[in-house]
This record gives sequence, structure tokens and C-alpha cells, in this order.
Amino acid sequence: MKDVKVLGPGCKRCDAAVQMVQDAAARAGVPVTVSKVTDYAAIASYGIAATPGIVVDGRVVHAGGLPKPGDLARWLAG
Repeated sequence: MKDVKVLGPGCKRCDAAVQMVQDAAARAGVPVTVSKVTDYAAIASYGIAATPGIVVDGRVVHAGGLPKPGDLARWLAG
């Protein structure tokens, strides 16, 4: 099971990123747990300055703007 964290203050793009991760995981048949991290100190601890950020199994894979669906599939498969 993949552990995915979406980093952001709770804006619409952050919510959209959560949905995109869930949709990509469902399409790929990859079981995931998705959590939202909204605490600014926790977000900063990942070293990103732009949100939404996406962390897969402890590794930052994206920061700033919405990810491309193809990228999501690749990150979840890896």
C-alpha cells in the first residue's frame, strides 16, 4: 500500500490534488492511503515552498500546481 500525503493549506487546488491521487490510484489498481497535511510547519519540513505538494512513501514527488495524470500514475506505480 502506498502512503500519499498532499501538502497544502486546504485550497481548492489542494482538494483537487487529493481527488486526482485517489482517481489515479483507482485507475491503476494501486491501494493507497491519502492524507492531507495542512500544518505550515509540517509542510515546510518537506522543503517545499509552493503547494500543493505530493509525497509518496516519504519522498516529495511534486510541488506547486496540479500534477499531470501521467506523472501521478508513474509515481504510484514506482
